[in-house]
Amino acid sequence: MTGQWVEPDIRDNVVEFVNLIREKTDIPVKGMIPLIGISASKYYSWIDRKGEDNNHNGKTPRGHWYLNWEREAIINFAKKHTGEGYRRLTYMMIDDNIVAVSPSTTYRVLKSAGLLNRWNKVKRSSKGGGFDQPIVPHQHWHTDIKYVNYHGTFLFLISVIDGYSRYIVHHELRQTMQQFDVQITLQRALEKYPGYKPRIISDNGPQFISKDFAEYLRIVGLQHIRTSVAYPQSNGKIERYHRTIHQDCLMKTSLINLDDARKQIADYINYYNTKRLHSSLFYLTPEDFLENRVEEKLQVRERKLKEAKLKRIEVRNAS
Repeated sequence: MTGQWVEPDIRDNVVEFVNLIREKTDIPVKGMIPLIGISASKYYSWIDRKGEDNNHNGKTPRGHWYLNWEREAIINFAKKHTGEGYRRLTYMMIDDNIVAVSPSTTYRVLKSAGLLNRWNKVKRSSKGGGFDQPIVPHQHWHTDIKYVNYHGTFLFLISVIDGYSRYIVHHELRQTMQQFDVQITLQRALEKYPGYKPRIISDNGPQFISKDFAEYLRIVGLQHIRTSVAYPQSNGKIERYHRTIHQDCLMKTSLINLDDARKQIADYINYYNTKRLHSSLFYLTPEDFLENRVEEKLQVRERKLKEAKLKRIEVRNAS
């Protein structure tokens, strides 16, 4: 490789590869450089130039310079999935083998085409940032009740969400929201995942502070944590899920009867768990986190991005 002109992307990949091997082994950098076939001075100059174009021959096509067909694919996919943010669109396209680009590329394409979803923004509060987050599934289960408009009255969607994976472990669409309804929902969630004793996190609704509910939790051996009074954001994971199901499901459907309502909600929750990419989960699904498929899925995405980058360089060099 000594004395040869090297593409910027290959140069940067060499630097990243050396860093990766150094982290995983005890081989020093000076021991790896001769194996690559470059001098030490060239390697360290590559580190300083990482992410930059080669200057001596003018601009060289970089891997992030998308091709015309990729631009059209991004635009067509965005038009078919209106309302999705550009980051979620990016990972949806990678997973569906539409096109493999970075989120910044998707942003540039959609901005130039006037297709950016400007309203897909969530205001975040810094309050409650000290909460210890779970590090594995079934450590924390959040539960709450959502009102569902139904023929001039209400049904009550009681859900239990895993705090680590955001997976809806169980839900019930009930006609009442008494302590008994909450207890049934939680008991059926426990029966799906026997052997786990998660901490139950809820607000201070009357169903959750009743003596009967406290006695039930004592019998099944679960610890109960209630969130701050008048601060629903402290149970934010299930509040965010409620907003999502309201916007993406309940506002877009008509519930014909009770059976139809239960079917439509169950279908959406299955989609939420297994198909919808979650912005807080590296744009993977709750099921990916629940089933420990995170590393595998991220590695597949990385491979697709690298392959697409090399193909772009080949096309540019051939033209």
